[in-house]
Amino acid sequence: MMWQLKDAAHGNDRQTNASLIKEKLLALQGRIFGMTAIEVGFDFSRNESSCDLVLYSEFIDRQALAEYQVYPEHEAVKLFIGEVTKDRRIVDYEV
Repeated sequence: MMWQLKDAAHGNDRQTNASLIKEKLLALQGRIFGMTAIEVGFDFSRNESSCDLVLYSEFIDRQALAEYQVYPEHEAVKLFIGEVTKDRRIVDYEV
């Protein structure tokens, strides 16, 4: 998943909110059954078509991904992300 953030939200600038998103997402590591990997990174290219932040995560199967989507702690993170982002892109795939 990739996000473009608002210039300001929740009284914070874009970079502060990006850092908060990363912190909140990484706090889920080890707490979600079936999640085997999670990474969050910041864009450094800063071009007009780039996003500010990316989430990469792996799950043991589609069911684990579905359960993650409605996990209460993840729901709280999604709420915050929704309030500070202006656009997002998602790709779910299997190898």
